Amino acid sequence: MTKQFLYFADPMCSWCWGFSPVMEALAAQVGDRAPIQVLMGGLYLGVTEPMDEERKAQVRHHWERVREASGQPFDFAFFDRPGFVYDTEKACRALVTARRINPPAALPFLRRLHRAFYAENRDLTRTDVLVAVAHEFGFAPELFEEAFDDPETLEATEWDFNTARKLGATAYPTLLAQEGSKAAAITIGYQPWSQLEPVVTAWLDGQAAIQ
Repeated sequence: MTKQFLYFADPMCSWCWGFSPVMEALAAQVGDRAPIQVLMGGLYLGVTEPMDEERKAQVRHHWERVREASGQPFDFAFFDRPGFVYDTEKACRALVTARRINPPAALPFLRRLHRAFYAENRDLTRTDVLVAVAHEFGFAPELFEEAFDDPETLEATEWDFNTARKLGATAYPTLLAQEGSKAAAITIGYQPWSQLEPVVTAWLDGQAAIQ
């Protein structure tokens, strides 16, 4: 039976940014043995209220933990931005847009979105910023913006969110191993590649099942 990885993430999830080097390592070392399907979980959807100081403090604490665990860079000037509404739907839809235009670009474009938000303090809740990042990545801006607003992209994004809920991927990052119709978690949450590599390799070699 065909094996593949299902990776559920969000471009505005700090632990997913921390996990980005792990996914790079997985793709580089075993991506030729099992494809990686990148799916959006939708970390915060339908948010309308700006972040208050308590919420900023909670998020800052997560960022500090991720930086310590992963060594990934963060621009903490983000917390000086007034009135930020932390809704991740557009950022997720941008990833789905990229995936529809060029499926192999999904994982590297997710990494680019992560870097734009966390290391460059760019507002991924704004369509114009998302189009600019896509252009920098190599997408034609007019094509990307048209695809971003396409009803089929909206439907595909909602399909991702529903699939995440269906498979129980409600915390991010979540990496599943799928073989045939069965999928099981390799990890729910951040782990370094040094811990995941032997588990992944054993599964690919048929020496162990993912529980």
